[in-house]
Amino acid sequence: MSAAPVFHTLGCRLNAYETEAMREMTEAAGLGQTVVVNTCAVTAEAVRKARQDIRRLRRQHPEATLIVTGCAAQTEPETFARMPEVDRVIGNTEKMQPETWAAMAVDLIGETERVQVDDIMSVTETAGHLIDGFGTRSRAYVQVQNGCDHRCTFCIIPFGRGNSRSVPAGVVVDQIKRLVDRGYNEVVLTGVDLTSWGADLPGAPRLGDLVMRILRLVPDLPRLRISSIDSIEADENLMQAIATEPRLMPHLHLSLQHGDDLILKRMKRRHLRDDAIRFCEEARRLRPDMVFGADIIAGFPTETEAAFDNSLKLVADCGLTWLHVFPYSPRPGTPAARMPQVAGPAIKDRAARLRAAGAAQVAAHLAGQVGRAHLILMENPRMGRTEQFTEVSFATDHPEGQIVTATITGIAGEQLTA
Repeated sequence: MSAAPVFHTLGCRLNAYETEAMREMTEAAGLGQTVVVNTCAVTAEAVRKARQDIRRLRRQHPEATLIVTGCAAQTEPETFARMPEVDRVIGNTEKMQPETWAAMAVDLIGETERVQVDDIMSVTETAGHLIDGFGTRSRAYVQVQNGCDHRCTFCIIPFGRGNSRSVPAGVVVDQIKRLVDRGYNEVVLTGVDLTSWGADLPGAPRLGDLVMRILRLVPDLPRLRISSIDSIEADENLMQAIATEPRLMPHLHLSLQHGDDLILKRMKRRHLRDDAIRFCEEARRLRPDMVFGADIIAGFPTETEAAFDNSLKLVADCGLTWLHVFPYSPRPGTPAARMPQVAGPAIKDRAARLRAAGAAQVAAHLAGQVGRAHLILMENPRMGRTEQFTEVSFATDHPEGQIVTATITGIAGEQLTA
């Protein structure tokens, strides 16, 4: 019997979700002795890392058929087709079609096309129905949306993922019911541009409508979590859920990207600095225990020291805690790559200063939790996460996947102890 396919996933949570779907499809097709690399295209560095990993995986699996897919394969298939280590390149649509893998299972010697990458912009459906979430034994991730209709000047992702498309609410609710029946205590909603969910569905429902519907129709779900959102698109029902639904976790990761209005305009973002501050103030007013994460880019083209200072100040002005800091790197094919670039050492220095500001915010958050009781979802016998996604370590074992009540006794690094 041939060995099961080997999967290597780069990039976002949605890629990880799709890898699980591919794993099921390749098993159903009986595909063996295959290495599948699911790539990310978010930065030029991500593509470089994919090429490096492909060369390493070829050395480790010299006899296997090596298939490259994902966003980088979609946006620049020729880059990977030219690599001698690569046997097949398939696009983001093709990777989610069972027939793609079935055809390969009967034809690994190459009579089907070596490069199968169609126009992602013509795709009108998601493939979110393919698997009932994935995750650890404690937390499941459910894809509710794919693609993006916006064209931020630094971002290649719409050309890797296509236009925004939504999984119907009924399909999402049915998936979550099955996950709860299987014992999951927390579900995370994922997508590329989550707050655009519903715009392509009949009646154009909003993300808040979906959240309220899930909580109403799946009363046995203890915890619902939302991944990254665009705060300017937060709708009235989402704010209502934040205010009134304790099962919606008080942790939001915001796609902010910068704190200077001119840079935000050059990024083609749809919010200004004051919009971000106003949203955070309102969400925290509705839910005082709310904690924010945020994506921020350091060294975007034309960023002056004064503009960067506005980003640095935004950390405190919005009360951000968990920062994802991205040193800007030009992505070929994007408008920002053609703008005047900031010098590399300045980008590195600014990213370090943002990370230091983030570390100070984390330390303040942790200090504020000592002595408080939390409901903690156990990810392994000795570590779990609070409602705000803060890690908590324990000295004794607790059942994985269960929610335990514990009082925070101290701090160890960036973890709480209980």
